[in-house]
Amino acid sequence: MEMGTNMTEYCRYDLNELLTDREAVFCGKENAVLRGASGVWREMDTDRREADEDGEYVLELVHECAHIYGMGERFDRVDQKGRKVRVEVWEKFCHQGEVSYCPIPFFFTDRGVGLWVDTLTITEFDFGDTIRIRLRKDSVGRLPEAVLFFGEPAGILKIFVELTGRPAAVPKWSLGPWMSANRWNTQAEALRQAELAQRMGFPHTVLVVEAWSDEATFYRFNGHGRWSAPQTLCAELLKKGIRLVLWQIPVFKDMRNEERSPVLDEDWRYAIEHGLCIRNRDGSPYRIPEGHWFAGSLLPDFTNPETVSWWFGKRQYLLDMGVAGFKTDGGEFVLTDDVTAYNGMTGRELRNYYVTSYCRAYAEFAGPDRVLFSRAGYTGQQSIPIQWAGDQASEWEEMRHVLAAGLSLGLSGVPLWSFDIGGFAGPLPEQELYERSVQMAVFAPVMQWHSETEGGQFAGGPAQTDCLNDRSPWNIAGVFRDGELLERLRFFFRLRMNLLPYLYRQMQISCGTGLPVMRHPVLEYPDDRRAQETDDCFLMGDLYVAPVLYAGQTEREVYLPEGEWISLWAGETAGGDDACLDAEQRPDRAEIRVTDDQWLPGGKSYRVLCGRSRIPVFLREGGCLALNLDPDAPVLGSDVGNGTDGYRCLCFCPAGRFGDWLFTDDLGNEIRVRWASGRAEAERIRGHAEYRILTDFLR
Repeated sequence: MEMGTNMTEYCRYDLNELLTDREAVFCGKENAVLRGASGVWREMDTDRREADEDGEYVLELVHECAHIYGMGERFDRVDQKGRKVRVEVWEKFCHQGEVSYCPIPFFFTDRGVGLWVDTLTITEFDFGDTIRIRLRKDSVGRLPEAVLFFGEPAGILKIFVELTGRPAAVPKWSLGPWMSANRWNTQAEALRQAELAQRMGFPHTVLVVEAWSDEATFYRFNGHGRWSAPQTLCAELLKKGIRLVLWQIPVFKDMRNEERSPVLDEDWRYAIEHGLCIRNRDGSPYRIPEGHWFAGSLLPDFTNPETVSWWFGKRQYLLDMGVAGFKTDGGEFVLTDDVTAYNGMTGRELRNYYVTSYCRAYAEFAGPDRVLFSRAGYTGQQSIPIQWAGDQASEWEEMRHVLAAGLSLGLSGVPLWSFDIGGFAGPLPEQELYERSVQMAVFAPVMQWHSETEGGQFAGGPAQTDCLNDRSPWNIAGVFRDGELLERLRFFFRLRMNLLPYLYRQMQISCGTGLPVMRHPVLEYPDDRRAQETDDCFLMGDLYVAPVLYAGQTEREVYLPEGEWISLWAGETAGGDDACLDAEQRPDRAEIRVTDDQWLPGGKSYRVLCGRSRIPVFLREGGCLALNLDPDAPVLGSDVGNGTDGYRCLCFCPAGRFGDWLFTDDLGNEIRVRWASGRAEAERIRGHAEYRILTDFLR
């Protein structure tokens, strides 16, 4: 038995030994029994399954529980109890349902037990009365190890992250708002959008360009002459406080039905002759099957050092000119067991591991001062940040599913995650959906908006007949002809920049503990039944966020866990639709408005009247906000620009009667804030940042 921290215990079992004896039983704490049984398990869904020549194996965990968390990025729901889950990296455009871009064979229960199957092969979990796991042997005929955990959820997650890879930190600038659209295919358009954002007072720190390359090699800037001076583009964006991130895809593209590229033809010849591709068992290059994205294309083999050297040698000039990172899209391309890689793996491992080899190679190439923005992943993805939720349609149901995905991924050890504000595909989102999505994104680990190309897969519809398919705040405001919409949206983009010191501190804490930035309440309130059942609220440090996820909703029920809480919006003057709500008091729930400045006892549910311009957000007593505010108007939503290398005015806003809070940042500052009985003081441990303490910021 190996011991973890915080009294969390874990032990490894070699399943090659366990599953040779059908009677083998291992007993643990919390009435958990681990049992192995060989033979075929016929109850599982056989879709997309290939027959195993050497049989199938089942691991069974006998353990009574009401809730099961984890399993990677799960769009269907947070609690997987009662579900059958296939752990296979799989690409699906919108409406992901039960499939996942980033599955992870790890879970824990509400009864203090967790399990990780340390494998790269496809596994299948049936979370019924007992937990049954279908296993496959790897390429050399061995079954994996299973790691069993005992302890509270936070302790289990911390140890799991220690075993699979500590979260990697990201630069502070990557935590500001991101802007992106597939239709930006010229240097002039990219600069125009950055200038529009600046002119309209919307701070952004990252601009993503997808349509930048020759659309053949995906490494040649200016292939069609639309980018007059890419290096100048990087420099001009940087002057505005914006970094440039470029889209990538891991393929040698099949262009049989397009204009041929002599450069790509030569790349194909070289890659095949030098063995730089994933290969079929007969030695021929593997091609992505028909019916899938980039069908017919070859896959670079990132387990081959020669491939890595050649591939990134073609891209080094991008870093030299100032590109700050890559959107590492795709990678869900190995769809059969009958392939091999340079390192000896076959498709049995590569079905899940290929995306890891791809993203890890890019992370090592980019280095720690740049970022990746990846869609697919597997176990250990927390060491290759940042993850984003892939493609969703602009629909309310998709917004609810994407929140489930973010919470599930955080409960699986991946702390830095994002989604496309208002959805990515189809007709433009309804105005209300877009606003609610922006309001939630402010408190997500990464805040970004993006949209598909003109005439995309789900494009069209009444909202797009005479307007651009672009999910920028200014385009949305123009489409719906709402003169006040820009002002409402501007508040939240500026709020994101106000929160950057606090958010960066939460990222530091996450990297040190393995707990996610966007935290499901069960991690902090494991014995609270209502917290266990939550699927529509989350914590970001001491902030408790309750997104509005349904159309027409101007109030919602919020369960506040144990403690004392106050609205983040306390002290604001209610206005507009917030002031005219007149809902009946329900006898079993207290009724409050989002602007109430009273302290609310936890362990209770409240009916929160939030109107259209805010979502419920509460700060926990004993917490402290570190904010970058305008020194002349130190209020939420004040304009501090795009800068991330200093502060307009660093403000500490302690909450409640007493507390002790440590602030650190990327600029060498370390400041301890203590408060009690209405008085607060700060001790500068190191650094030179000037700061204020705002004791009456939250009344």
